[in-house]
Amino acid sequence: MLSHLLSSKWGHWFVAVVLAGDLVVGKALVDSARELYGIAAAERLTHWQNLMTYSRKLPEPRKLVEVNDFFNRMRFVHDIDHWGEEDFWATPVELLASGAGDCEDFSIAKYFTLRELGVADEKLRITYVKAVELDQAHMVLSYFAGPGEEPLILDNLVSEIRPASHRTDLVPVYNFNGDGLWLSRQRGEGVRLGESSKIKTWTELRRRLQKSNSQGRLNDESS
Repeated sequence: MLSHLLSSKWGHWFVAVVLAGDLVVGKALVDSARELYGIAAAERLTHWQNLMTYSRKLPEPRKLVEVNDFFNRMRFVHDIDHWGEEDFWATPVELLASGAGDCEDFSIAKYFTLRELGVADEKLRITYVKAVELDQAHMVLSYFAGPGEEPLILDNLVSEIRPASHRTDLVPVYNFNGDGLWLSRQRGEGVRLGESSKIKTWTELRRRLQKSNSQGRLNDESS
């Protein structure tokens, strides 16, 4: 699974103004989403902006709940059916504009939104796990309240945020954030493998976010 992730091809579809610490949902972006996906897409983006506005001053545990619940309302659709690719990582705007995504898209959107709300990068890990009951790879977002503490799991399969030890249906494999890449374990940080830049899809996602930061539109680059 790890080798597949590091070597998987990134498909260029849409760019949007989304960057941790600088999430922007301007009129041009909302208009672009409306043009491509309809009025519901524009409304989802507006609700997201409102979420980030009213959640900014909430206690951190409440931020987790608000963000987790918000993105779990999106429809789950496999990449091949939704984007026409086997492994496409969508930005938060792509997820919200299209109204659907898979577990990677949900976890990435939660990560960037919580970063925008002031949650430190070292507290957040995008985590690959094995979903035991489904017998397949899955992605969640892990939150560490402090160094070495057991993480809380933000997941689209089980909406309630629970400690990792209460999620016996998930077997952690590895996790990453904006800084590093680790082998996972239920308690503590795990064994560091190096920089998260080793993950090509993650590096390309961040590059696209930075590139699109000044554009303010969803652009179809597939044509």
